[in-house]
Amino acid sequence: MNYQNVKGTQDYLPNAESLRRDIKRTLEDVFIQYGCKPLETPIMNYTELLASKYGGGSEILEEMYTLTDRGERNLALRYDLTIPFAKVVAMNPTLKLPFKRYEIGKVFRDGPIKTGRLREFTQCDVDIVGVKSQIAEAELMMMALDAFRKLDIEITIQYNNRKLLTGMLQVFETDVDKISKVILILDKIEKIGVESVTKELTELELSTRTVTLIGEFLRDNRNRSYDYFKAFSKQNIQVKEGLMELQELESYLEFLGVNKQCVFNPFLARGLEIYTGTIYEIFLSDKSMTSSIGSGGRYDNAIGGLLGTNEKYSTVGISFGLDVIYAAISNWEEKGVDSSNVDYFIIPLGTQKESLLVARHLRDQGYKVDCEMSNKKLGKALDRANKENIRMVIIIGENEVKTNQYKVKDMVTGEERLESFQYKNA
Repeated sequence: MNYQNVKGTQDYLPNAESLRRDIKRTLEDVFIQYGCKPLETPIMNYTELLASKYGGGSEILEEMYTLTDRGERNLALRYDLTIPFAKVVAMNPTLKLPFKRYEIGKVFRDGPIKTGRLREFTQCDVDIVGVKSQIAEAELMMMALDAFRKLDIEITIQYNNRKLLTGMLQVFETDVDKISKVILILDKIEKIGVESVTKELTELELSTRTVTLIGEFLRDNRNRSYDYFKAFSKQNIQVKEGLMELQELESYLEFLGVNKQCVFNPFLARGLEIYTGTIYEIFLSDKSMTSSIGSGGRYDNAIGGLLGTNEKYSTVGISFGLDVIYAAISNWEEKGVDSSNVDYFIIPLGTQKESLLVARHLRDQGYKVDCEMSNKKLGKALDRANKENIRMVIIIGENEVKTNQYKVKDMVTGEERLESFQYKNA
């Protein structure tokens, strides 16, 4: 048998998993602090749901894991937490809106593997349904800044609006059936540069005029200002609505004093077809990793689309990638992560039963306690405590039991003290 992981999956040994759980706890604490309610959705879904036009789009559907059950029903593993959430809202019309939820769970994509992106990975999502105003986007962006501040990670949030981008492409006379493909190409501009983007647009067989106009747009150094788009907003309603939403969002960001950390990027595309308005991606400020470590946006058509009513449900979400955040914290060992995560390590010297009594006593008080159970000699047991960064060690020998005490040793200062404990009546 070939003992190895399936490609794109990974085991996390205790040191690594301790850090990952710290990250999850930090994110979950922030989500709860922002009034989000917990939700859990199934990993398996009907293929028809995940493959709907309100899902991730053709690019993600190519990466979807599919299977059949014994009843020959077509099923698929979820590739994100967004469509399963939209399904929950569609199935539960009595949910009181606005509804703000969070979910942390595994998702699966049979896609390219790179640093921080596997084929089985964990997403940490927050979504708000029932808020039309850009206050929802501002709330989620503030939440992201708070979460990464608590993780001691400096980030920059880039944002744009799909209406603005789609409207500009319409102004440039882009073929309607090619707009989604053009958006996917524009989404790569920071990775491959303007020249490569222009080349791919040409290969898409757009008209020479369209390629030229898009190229001029990409190169114009005024395109980072909203003023640049005002003239186009008179020609196209999409540009007008997108610009208004961007200006509303920026008014919140400026008032909150976070507009320097949140930067308008007119080329940010978020290739997924689900998005209908504001979109954003989160990047490390030091650019030590080129991949985004979080992203999201507004998707007002998904819930109504699943219901078959085409009714708009104002919905906006944000997703943090646990695995890519974990990969970004490359200096985690220096951050003092306690690999065993215990308060006391008990070393019995021929006193195993008594040690379990002391352990139970301390656990009842809320302490995290581990016991040496393999009869190691004192020196080797102390070495283990040092290697696992356990500060407080309890030593229990026959003499301690006779005198109804146990010895506590501080592995950092070397200080020792005796604590009283009634073994017979414990």
